[in-house]
Amino acid sequence: MTAEDISAQLTQIIGDAIQNAGGWIGFDHFEALALYQPGLGYYANALPKFGAGPASGSDFVTAPELSPLFGRALAVQVAQALQASGTREVYEFGAGTGALAHQLLSQLGDTVDAYNIVDLSGSLRARQQLTLALFGDQVRWLDALPDAMQGVVVGNEVLDAMPVKLLARIQGVWHERGVALHDGHLTWADQPTDLRPPFQVEGEHDYLSEIQPQAEAFIASLAERLLASERGGAAFFLDYGFPEAEYFHPQRHMGTVMCHQAHQSDMNPLVAVGLKDITAHVNFTGIALAGQNHGLTVLGYTSQARFLFNLGLADAMASASLAERSQAQRLIAEHEMGELFKVVGFATHDHWQALGFAAGDRSHRL
Repeated sequence: MTAEDISAQLTQIIGDAIQNAGGWIGFDHFEALALYQPGLGYYANALPKFGAGPASGSDFVTAPELSPLFGRALAVQVAQALQASGTREVYEFGAGTGALAHQLLSQLGDTVDAYNIVDLSGSLRARQQLTLALFGDQVRWLDALPDAMQGVVVGNEVLDAMPVKLLARIQGVWHERGVALHDGHLTWADQPTDLRPPFQVEGEHDYLSEIQPQAEAFIASLAERLLASERGGAAFFLDYGFPEAEYFHPQRHMGTVMCHQAHQSDMNPLVAVGLKDITAHVNFTGIALAGQNHGLTVLGYTSQARFLFNLGLADAMASASLAERSQAQRLIAEHEMGELFKVVGFATHDHWQALGFAAGDRSHRL
C-alpha cells in the first residue's frame, strides 16, 4: 500500500468517526486514530520511522539509534533498580526498533530472566524480533499487561506519543479544540468546555495548551500493577517536556503539539495523516503526581544530560572513538537532547538513592 493510499484511507476512517460522533471529535480521539488505527495509523503501518537521517526514509532519530552509549548508561540504572527491588524482569514500552532492548540486554546479561516488550505496532514488533533474535526466549512480547508486574519499567519517548486533549482560551472563554469536517477536509473546531489546565494561566490573551489524561492514567495503571505484586519494582521515563510551571507559562501560548516527518517538524497534524508522527511535550508534574497519588515514590527528576552523566556516560565517551563521542554528544548537549529531555523515576518501596538522580535532582521544581 502506498503512502498516499494509507493517508487517504485513514482520513476516510477519521471522517466517518467525526460524522458518527455528530460532526466533532476531540483531538485525543483524532490523535488515537491517526497514530494507532490498525494497519493505517502512523505507528501501526509499515512505513519507515526511525533512522539517523531522511535518506533512510525515516522521520526522526531517538537516543538509542543515535548512540549505543545511551543504553549502556541506562543499563547502570536498571541494574541498580533490579537489585534494589530484588526482581529479574524488565518491561519496555514503545521499544521502537529494538535498539534500546539490545543495548540493555547486552549489558545486563543473565541478571534479567525476562525482557518484556509492550508495543502497539505490529510492523515494529517484526523489526524488534530480528534485532533481538540473539537473545532468544529471554525476550517476550506482550499484547496486554498482566494484573501484577514486578521488575523495572523503562520508556524512552513513549509518554509524548500518548493522545492529549487540547484546551484553547479564546477571548477569555475556555474551549476544547477538536476536529471536524469542512467540504470533505479535516479542520479545527472548538467547543466550550469545563476542562481547565491544572495550572492557572495568567493573563487574558488567547492561549492554547494540552492536558494529558491518558498519560496520567497510564502511570496510574502501571502503579497499580507494580504494587499488586510481591516485590514491586521501579520505573524510568525519558522524554521531552517541562514541569507544570514551565509547561503552562503564559508565554507558551501556542501549545506544544508537533509533527515529525522526514526529519522536519511542522505544527499541522490534520494533513498527511498517518504519514507523520504527532507528539506533545510531557507535563512531568502531572506524571509525577499520577504516580505519587497511586502509591509510588518519586525517585527523582532531572535533565537527560545530568541523568546520563550520573550513570557514567562521560567515562564511556572518554574511551570511545571520535565518531562515537560526536554522536553521544547530542545526548547531552543543551541545544540537542541534553536539556529539553528529562527523566523521572518511580519506585514501589521506601525511597532509595537512584544513581541517575544522585546529583542535579530537580524534584523540587515539579
